[in-house]
Amino acid sequence: MLSILNLDYISDDLSSLSDSEAAALCELLRARLIDTVSRTGGHLASSLGAVELIVAIHRVFRTAQDRLVFDVGHQCYAHKILTGRNAAMETLRTLGGIAGFPKPSESDCDAFVVGHASNSVSVAIGMARARTLQKKKYHVLALIGDGALSGGLSYEGLSDAGDSGEPLIVILNDNGMSITKSVGGVADHLARQRLKPQYLRFKKGYRKAMNVLPLGGHVYNVTHKVKTAIKETLLPCSLFEDMGFTYLGPVDGHDVKRLTRLLSYAKELKGPVLLHVRTIKGKGYAPAERNPDKFHGVGRFCVETGELLHGSDTNFSAEFGRAMCELAEADPTICAITAAMQGGTGLDEFAQRFPQRFFDVGIAEGHAVTMAAGMAKQGMKPVFAVYSTFLQRAYDMLIHDVSLQRLHVVLAVDRAGLVGEDGETHHGVFDTAFLDTVPGMTVLCPSNFRELRTMLRHALLQLDGPVAIRYPKGGEGAFQEDTAADKTCVIRAGGDITLVGFGVTINQLLDCAERLAQRGIQAEVVKLNTITPIDVQPILASLKKTCRLLCAEETARAGGVGQRLTSALLEQGVVLRGMALVDLGPGLVTHGTVAQLRQLCGLDGESLYHKALEVCGHGEQ
Repeated sequence: MLSILNLDYISDDLSSLSDSEAAALCELLRARLIDTVSRTGGHLASSLGAVELIVAIHRVFRTAQDRLVFDVGHQCYAHKILTGRNAAMETLRTLGGIAGFPKPSESDCDAFVVGHASNSVSVAIGMARARTLQKKKYHVLALIGDGALSGGLSYEGLSDAGDSGEPLIVILNDNGMSITKSVGGVADHLARQRLKPQYLRFKKGYRKAMNVLPLGGHVYNVTHKVKTAIKETLLPCSLFEDMGFTYLGPVDGHDVKRLTRLLSYAKELKGPVLLHVRTIKGKGYAPAERNPDKFHGVGRFCVETGELLHGSDTNFSAEFGRAMCELAEADPTICAITAAMQGGTGLDEFAQRFPQRFFDVGIAEGHAVTMAAGMAKQGMKPVFAVYSTFLQRAYDMLIHDVSLQRLHVVLAVDRAGLVGEDGETHHGVFDTAFLDTVPGMTVLCPSNFRELRTMLRHALLQLDGPVAIRYPKGGEGAFQEDTAADKTCVIRAGGDITLVGFGVTINQLLDCAERLAQRGIQAEVVKLNTITPIDVQPILASLKKTCRLLCAEETARAGGVGQRLTSALLEQGVVLRGMALVDLGPGLVTHGTVAQLRQLCGLDGESLYHKALEVCGHGEQ
């Protein structure tokens, strides 16, 4: 047995490890994860719960050739360590460091970029079919959590994969939701017997013998029905077997020896296999086991106590939740919907105070929008609180189920703009473009907490049709005025250049204007409170004076406010002496702190100042 395992030299191939060495490795990995995430922040509880499972996978498969598709990827940290990135864990989720999700550009052992739930089985069956068509030999695994099974895409993938006959392994990491409760020791005993290789060999031989004996088919059908009836009573497997999977489990997800044996069995089966693994989220770290939600995505914390190392400053999500409670107290038709993000969207208090009007539909954003449409059609005022990046999955429903009937559904679009350390998969930078294409949509953009409250009340009680209120992760800036009564307003007067923006980016534009003033350049700052539709008249009035425009937005370029604004100006025949659109560009933005990413993309006050100087013809003096 190895007395000391050096994680820097652990290979992707762990097949030579003994069971005791594998167990020791699990403990070493768990300690490493707790230490690392305490200093970098990240997704801890899910990674701790999957340690033994990850080690078992690496004992049986070679992920540089075999394809391991994570879903969502929160649990991939141990995999990163085992594939040559232990030293790089010190840079986890930092600018220039490794990502918090699987990323093929980091390692050939990362099969697919993931960040949104429920897609792993669909990806895996695609890879399996590509393998068959190309006549190659490698194994394909999808590691999906029970939470991801609340998303409809997972069932589309399971249905197709089970029917395909393609050899692939779906590992269901069940750390909270019992799909069907088994019945005590009898169920455990039957599960153990069904997982033994001799049972699987007997099952195959019995079926073959019955096919050649006289009346064998009839006998097999009778015994199969009896066995199925007993099994469905005692074991939670009928759903998956009905789909065409060979079901293995349930099994203790923290028994690395048994997991290794089961994965070896599954590897030899020819066809779709589903291995049901039961784990404990946060396993091995008491604070995370007690409060897995808190340690799902966590900032820096004290290892000894589990307490966060920074204060719990209020933020837009919390202010939204408070405002929702106040409005719901006075209006019984207001209700809240979330897609497995109750705490993240600030709705904990609402759920406690108004449980009959709170609906968590799981990871099912499309369903949430359509359900909201049904509620609105019958006279309720539904508010769907959702992260911008996840709202992307409900685009069809916004058009077909909400817009066509101009139903009054309010979208509270959280995490709009750059979100920081979660990176490309989670930045909320596309909603301004796709929401603008939804007929009848109104999109409001508060710059501070006061405006958020005002706009939420306005959206619920004064507007009709679909309304979205988009606001960022984190807190407000220095700009504290409530200008929400106006669609577009001038918040700083000037005659040399017009600076246009919305949301919290107004703070960077005001910083830019102050820097320009020190150079003797007077900037007029125009704030958009409504970005769909855009009220261009105040902007046109400003540009008649300045003839120079700088528009800044923390969104993707295509379909953004800048492009729409310049199109409107072109239609009006406006001729400018200088213009610049500053946004996140046509590509994807990496991970890092929000401040770092703004600077990287030229959206901080100093960068905007230099860009404004260019527009004014002052260059880099």
